[in-house]
Amino acid sequence: QVQLVESGGGLVQAGGSLRLSCAASGRTFVSYTMGWFRQAPGKDREFVAAITWSEGNTYYTDSMKERFTISRDNAENTVYLQMNSLKPEDTAVYRCAAARYAYGSMPYSETLYDYWGQGTRVTVSS
Repeated sequence: QVQLVESGGGLVQAGGSLRLSCAASGRTFVSYTMGWFRQAPGKDREFVAAITWSEGNTYYTDSMKERFTISRDNAENTVYLQMNSLKPEDTAVYRCAAARYAYGSMPYSETLYDYWGQGTRVTVSS
């Protein structure tokens, strides 16, 4: 099994930045995809970004790709989400997830992911 632990959330002012981290531990996969999802108050959970672990292929929701950047540190088994120019509508609980395959197309569906972190809360004030 794999454990995922997010960190880096908090309270920031509009226009500020945060970098979220997701550290994976336990049994690892030969090839897999790491993704970020978020759920805002009163909204459905939505896909944010994903990266394939070995190849480093990235995927983004179009509305976020100019402000958010996903990356990974293979040596530390950690995936990051750099968020810039934050807006109040970015307020949400952000969760990372791991899928057991390296997908060749945009892995937007949460049903593709096998392991989930507990979430880290991001609050953007105005």
